[in-house]
Amino acid sequence: MLVWIGENIFETSGRLELESTGSGDDTMAWLSLFLQFAVAIVGFIIWSVLDRRRSSYNDLFYWFRTILRVFVSFFMILYGFAKVFLVQFNEPSLLDLLQPFGDMSPMGLAWAYMGYSPAFEVFTGLLEVIAGFLLISKRTQTLGALFVVGIMTHVAVMNLCFDIPVKIFSIHLALMGLVLLLSDIKRFQYVFFRKHNIKLSTDYRPINPRFNKAIRVFKICSLSFIILGAIALRGLIYLEQRKDQIRDEFYGIWEVETFIKNGDTIPPLTTIDDRWRYMIMETKGSTVVKKMNDSIDFYYFKVDSIKNSISIYKEDNTEAANNFYIEQKDSLHLKIKGLLDQDSLKIHLKAIDLKDFTLINRGFHWVNETPYNK
Repeated sequence: MLVWIGENIFETSGRLELESTGSGDDTMAWLSLFLQFAVAIVGFIIWSVLDRRRSSYNDLFYWFRTILRVFVSFFMILYGFAKVFLVQFNEPSLLDLLQPFGDMSPMGLAWAYMGYSPAFEVFTGLLEVIAGFLLISKRTQTLGALFVVGIMTHVAVMNLCFDIPVKIFSIHLALMGLVLLLSDIKRFQYVFFRKHNIKLSTDYRPINPRFNKAIRVFKICSLSFIILGAIALRGLIYLEQRKDQIRDEFYGIWEVETFIKNGDTIPPLTTIDDRWRYMIMETKGSTVVKKMNDSIDFYYFKVDSIKNSISIYKEDNTEAANNFYIEQKDSLHLKIKGLLDQDSLKIHLKAIDLKDFTLINRGFHWVNETPYNK
């Protein structure tokens, strides 16, 4: 149906991705939102006509608010633990350190900003987790809703301003928090603006009191499942990411000092497309080559310490093995020579001291005599 709506109403043929791309704001997501809005309007009109004589919806409102609380709480805890476990934003990679600021995408800039400081990422994650926990109890649900509105409004604005493709969902979470807050707005006003004493809330409960014990057990089991599930999911992702981020033994940024191809020494000129400028070894099993024209090639990278050789190859050439001999004079200098794509290469590399990057060496200072805004 979404495809039909897209092709016949919005003329979006050729832009419909049926498989997930990781974007929450793709064409299919907007078409789905349009369909949901249309169904809601039609349903509202039909309901208003057929059920126009009913004066209140206490039962429906109770369950609506309960389901909304559980839904928002689950995703606040889930997203919160993603930050607490440092899996949502990664610290800038070695390749990022070499990337010109102007070449960064707005989303990449936001990710680098959030990922640069693990402490800040954990702090923002804890706020989201706290908001999720506050929504669980009826006694703190209004405070939790206030947290959600503040936190998710900030997230939604960040998504809008940095073109992060989670705009639809983040706005929905902010609006859901607002609905929960408005459902208790009078008590909120009495506490914060009118300074009146208020009694404990006596919410309408459509459930027979004799089921209270069973409901209490169900709540505990459900909350345990949500909390432990969120922790387990993010924990597994954390372990998987850390496994992929095991440092290579030649970890670092290596600058190419001499590049000899088929016997010819290639000068370091930006007009030469295939001359290597940097070789970046960050994660075990892979390497990144940045050329003089700033183009990037990704290679698989394996070390055979017994044969004193390495394999550098692309995915479509998995048969390449031990195609380079390696010689390391000291920790700062490396020589490799061998064949790559039928070309004979002899490359001299020098390690760049990562502490030369201001982003790494600046650190934290309680005392700043002058602003250091470079």
